[in-house]
Amino acid sequence: MNRRIKVILISFVALLVLIQFYPLDRSNPPVTAEIETPPEVKVVLKESCYDCHSNETVWPFYAYIAPVSWLVVRDVHKARHDVNFSEWGSIPVEKQYKKLDKLWEEVEEGKMPLPIYLITHPGAKLSEEHKATIKNWVQSSLATKP
Repeated sequence: MNRRIKVILISFVALLVLIQFYPLDRSNPPVTAEIETPPEVKVVLKESCYDCHSNETVWPFYAYIAPVSWLVVRDVHKARHDVNFSEWGSIPVEKQYKKLDKLWEEVEEGKMPLPIYLITHPGAKLSEEHKATIKNWVQSSLATKP
C-alpha cells in the first residue's frame, strides 16, 4: 500500500472517530399530554409509532454511532414536530383532527411507518388488522368532530 493511500485511510478513520463527539439531542422530554385512545389502538401506536412520534423513544445502539446517528436523531425530531403522541392533548382540537386525517392517509398509502425504519424494526410493520384498527379509530374520532 503506498503512502498516499495510508494517509487517506488514516485520515478517514480519524474523521470517523472525531465525528463521534459531535453532540446530539437524544433526550426524551416528559410526557405532558399523552393521546387518549382505546387500548387496542394504544398497543398499535406503541408498537409502530412511538419510537419516532412520542417522547418515549427507545434509542437503538446505532443512534449513538455517527454518521447514522445524525439521520436517526434528525428523523425523530422531525417526527415529533409533525405528530407527538406524548404532547397530543396540548394542541388545538381542530389541529388534532387534521393530524388524524393525515395520519390515516399516510398509513393507508404505506408511507408510515417509514420503510427505512422497518428494516431494523420489522415488528413495527402494520398488519392489515392493525391498519383496520387505526382506520376505525380515526374514522370514529373524525365522526365526533364538532
